[in-house]
Amino acid sequence: MSRHVAIVTDSTAYLPARTMERHGITAVPLTVVLGDRALEEGTEISTRSLAEALQKRRPVTTSRPGPEVFAETYRKAAGSGATGIVSLHLSAELSGTYDAAVVAAREAPVPVRVVDTGMIAMALGFCALAAAQAAEAGGTVDDAVTAAEKRAASTSAYFYVDTLDYLRRGGRIGAAQALLGSALAVKPLLQLAGGRIEPLEKVRTASKAIARLEEIAAERAGVAEVDVAVHHLAAPDRASALADRLRTRLPGLADLHVSEVGAVIGAHTGPGLLGVVVSAR
Repeated sequence: MSRHVAIVTDSTAYLPARTMERHGITAVPLTVVLGDRALEEGTEISTRSLAEALQKRRPVTTSRPGPEVFAETYRKAAGSGATGIVSLHLSAELSGTYDAAVVAAREAPVPVRVVDTGMIAMALGFCALAAAQAAEAGGTVDDAVTAAEKRAASTSAYFYVDTLDYLRRGGRIGAAQALLGSALAVKPLLQLAGGRIEPLEKVRTASKAIARLEEIAAERAGVAEVDVAVHHLAAPDRASALADRLRTRLPGLADLHVSEVGAVIGAHTGPGLLGVVVSAR
């Protein structure tokens, strides 16, 4: 990371810890509320605990970081020598995280550019990484923002979920769409479009839906040089098998990450989630 430009994101980027440390990226945690307990994503709640709570139908909600958390993060970055900060966050259509960052940026001791990437999960992570690499190369705040926005424009995210019920409960998809899926006993494929989670296709069985997810990812990647992330929640075997197949199918594959999503996204998708992020370099 450049000594002068600090990169901040949030815990839903799901970047590997080693990658964040190597590039000097700071992640502000979102909160998962499990019953009457508010727990920070990434440090205070495990995905196993989340999956168990969801399967038992215990109340689970999520909460954005408060502006004061961002304010402290920005102060620390400035205290470490940053003269500018780029703060990149999950879609404002899905969370108030971006709004909280904007409030904090107004009082920051150095200029802060807050960016609504319109992304989630490693789709956001790839944007943060692109910004950090631009800063490392000696780029300005504007250069880092441009790199992140260019990466967002070339990134697509697709998801398979066992049921739309969790997305319906969290208000991330319409009740009518969720009920339609249940009534027809179909397995939904979803995409990130315009910063929102939207239905993409309906497939009759889980195996066919996962095969179709693979096809969509391969079509999106084509022969371009791409980074890919395979996400899951409580479905490691599915994720590993899909990743292995994509390794053989994508001629331009650069980096491939396989990871379990954190509690914030998991709370809205439920166990069985399988996602693919395709990001052209």
